[in-house]
Amino acid sequence: MSTRRALILPVYIPTLILSFSQGLLIPTLPIFAKQFVSSYGMIGLILAAEGIGRLIGDIPAGLLLRKIGRNRTIIIGILLVVVSVGLLYGVTSTSQIVILRLLSGMGNATWNVSRHSYLAGATAAHERGRAISIFGGVNRIGGLAGPATGGLVAAAFGLRIPFLVYTFLAGSACVVAAFSLEKERPLPQGHWVAGFFDTLKTHWQVLASAGGGHLCAQAIRAGRNVIIPLYGADVIGLDIKDVGLILSISSFVDTLMFYPAGIIMDRWGRKFAMVPCFLIQAVGMSLIPSSSGFWTLLVATSLIGFGNGIGSGSMMTLGADLAPRESLGEFLGLWRLIGDGGHMGSPLIVGAISDLAGMTPAIYVITLLGLASSGIFAVLVPETLDRSQNK
Repeated sequence: MSTRRALILPVYIPTLILSFSQGLLIPTLPIFAKQFVSSYGMIGLILAAEGIGRLIGDIPAGLLLRKIGRNRTIIIGILLVVVSVGLLYGVTSTSQIVILRLLSGMGNATWNVSRHSYLAGATAAHERGRAISIFGGVNRIGGLAGPATGGLVAAAFGLRIPFLVYTFLAGSACVVAAFSLEKERPLPQGHWVAGFFDTLKTHWQVLASAGGGHLCAQAIRAGRNVIIPLYGADVIGLDIKDVGLILSISSFVDTLMFYPAGIIMDRWGRKFAMVPCFLIQAVGMSLIPSSSGFWTLLVATSLIGFGNGIGSGSMMTLGADLAPRESLGEFLGLWRLIGDGGHMGSPLIVGAISDLAGMTPAIYVITLLGLASSGIFAVLVPETLDRSQNK
């Protein structure tokens, strides 16, 4: 328990604030983007820009971790997010939005890799599932009210105001982190670029197998945040407040499962959480095309939320289990790169397929990616929990 208490201020509280802030943009950013473009493909590109920024930033973040240290890397990441989102308030063109979302993604990559390193270093394997699932739960609690709040704020004050709210809140998260991070231990010395290539050469098989499941997992997770707002608004005809409410209820269901997820991972194994997580999400995603109104869409999205909750923190726990201590930053940078590839690719897939064949085929493609993730973790990835430590 002391380990988890030590994570509250430096990791959990900033994560809570930033996840709420991110939730503000889920219902508003796709609709805000429609003011500048008309095709789903272009909306998908705008929404994917943050994911592309994460891809660009993941490896440099891992290298930066070794070069300047974990704590400084955390602060740099949050500050980059604060500035890039704040500047969205004044954008006047599609290119400006894309550039700022790229910068935001790079900031998020830096924050994600550095906090992942913080969590991995602060937890022992036998308690890691619970500690990181609590992190995942905090992330979900923050996102619980974010979409509904974003919808209400946008409806009352305009689609640009959520960007200002985000900026103020994220700035406060940066202050909390800056004054609460514990002194870090020196990392092993060595050339930071050479260390990256050594890690890739040594661990490519693990990154290929577990990473494949990770990529598909993040694709279905990111896909729901594109599909649900656009399907609700454009196909069913719901207004932005109803879309935000559906997303928040789904997040509430998701949040209820975070602590059971940690118990499952630490008592029975990581696979007992990961496999049903993405299988259930795939089933919920497959129900969206049959939704015809608020309540039927709510049922499908709530099932997706339940499935995602079972896997709260599972990808971070698996990455921390697999990461070698001597090259923690480099490995986690690669791990995040793979997952962010799925996060970035999903909006592009949804946008491109929706333009060519309609939104329903795009939904079924994302469903297949969820099934693929569940299958990979069931068959190709070995269990990383040593159950003897629980005895």
